Amino acid sequence: MTTKLVYFAWVRERIGRGEEEIELPGHVRTAGDLLRHLKTLGEEYEIALEHENVIRVAVNQEHVEHDESIAGAREIALFPPMTGG
Repeated sequence: MTTKLVYFAWVRERIGRGEEEIELPGHVRTAGDLLRHLKTLGEEYEIALEHENVIRVAVNQEHVEHDESIAGAREIALFPPMTGG
């Protein structure tokens, strides 16, 4: 399944791109599976997702927990915790 990934803030900076389309292998079924898979794609991904427990995931613009399914996702966004003021 090909899915558009969008990266924000320091995740984008560390990976070196704002978005990409990738083919997800069949074993990638949840947001957590996706994060673990991305870490295998290269050092920049591994560094960006080193603390995967703090990375927020949105599937089709809806926030999901790491154990939730990403089946049928057209777009998945990854971003670090944000502070506001």
